[in-house]
Amino acid sequence: MKLSLPDDTLSRAPLSERTDRMRALVSVSAVCAIITCASEARCAERQQFAWPVACELGTSCFIQNYVDHDPSDGTLDFRCGHRTYDGHDGTDIRLPDLDVQRKGVEVVAAASGRVAQIRDGMDDISVKVVGKAAVAGRECGNGAVVEHGNGWSTQYCHMAKGSLKVKSGDSVSAGQTLGLVGLSGNTEFPHLHFTVRHSRAVVDPFAEGGAKGECNVGRSLWQPTGSSAPGYRPTEIINAGFADRAVTMDEIEAGEIKRSLPGAHSAAIVAYVRVIGLQAEDEQAIELRSPQGQVIAEYRAPKLPRDQAQYFISAGRKRGGSLWSPGTYTATFVLHRKGAEIERRSFQIDVAQ
Repeated sequence: MKLSLPDDTLSRAPLSERTDRMRALVSVSAVCAIITCASEARCAERQQFAWPVACELGTSCFIQNYVDHDPSDGTLDFRCGHRTYDGHDGTDIRLPDLDVQRKGVEVVAAASGRVAQIRDGMDDISVKVVGKAAVAGRECGNGAVVEHGNGWSTQYCHMAKGSLKVKSGDSVSAGQTLGLVGLSGNTEFPHLHFTVRHSRAVVDPFAEGGAKGECNVGRSLWQPTGSSAPGYRPTEIINAGFADRAVTMDEIEAGEIKRSLPGAHSAAIVAYVRVIGLQAEDEQAIELRSPQGQVIAEYRAPKLPRDQAQYFISAGRKRGGSLWSPGTYTATFVLHRKGAEIERRSFQIDVAQ
């Protein structure tokens, strides 16, 4: 069956007990939130959604883009920022890298309902490789649409080839596995594009009820997990680590660089950080210190000329004639915005003799 799904131009390992408990909690809560709806108006008041990816937001997954609230060719997210792009109709929940995606991260139903449509069989490959023409009309990639009653539906895009565990007509419960996060369709990085609709109109689950062009209004449709519901994250560090050589953005995205760790005999020690949601004029710096506390490498990036969806910086030093001194090497990344420090991350690696 051909599935007509929206454009999204960006880009199984066993779950931890913590993730399982989280999924169980939101599944039960989401079911309770909708079973009492007796009319469309009443359901519109009570409809809530569980987080649609079996991950920990801010640690093992991150929001790359929110829904665009600007009706013009500009951009506006629900908090009056620009963590979106023109016409974006969903929430992009990305994984840190392809290595995590290959291990398998589950996509789950955000609420109970019936599977209306699915598509599977598209390859997991970046649109940068195949080109947009190859996915024309199938931009969503492998995916599913679930109808929840009273005009509500959710859509799940870019899932992994062969991972879908449901078929059209199936009944699903909140938290039930639909498939795995993938790289199919019009995407450059592994993520789930998640869209909520009511009476076929796109609804921002972070700000339901706000009119087009408005921000900082509306209410969240997210079911709380633990003490809070998912919130706004203007800027996030999604990768930080060490390597035995200079790194590239593609190597960070692939994830395999995490296995190229420096040792006593390595030709270099390099520290790197990748950040999403950067803004014009942001200032970034990274430094690397030896076990004795001396700065052996540092880099201060120039102010950004414009907003950046993602950006990485690194600092490193080549080894001289002798081996690297044994001990703990420490890297520190700092991000300043408008003169204030808004992000700081220190991370370490132990080098044995």
